[in-house]
Amino acid sequence: MQWYFCLEHQQVEPEDGCANAERLGPYESEQAARQALERAAERNAAFDDDDD
Repeated sequence: MQWYFCLEHQQVEPEDGCANAERLGPYESEQAARQALERAAERNAAFDDDDD
């Protein structure tokens, strides 16, 4: 089963949730989906640091 983080509802949901355009994923576990925003922020910060 794959999990997603819905940006509209700010919650984890299974495959049959909102449209893909409104969520991050897929993730292999519910826990990984819960950490989606945190991981995205870390990746964005690392990307920004590389631009300097």
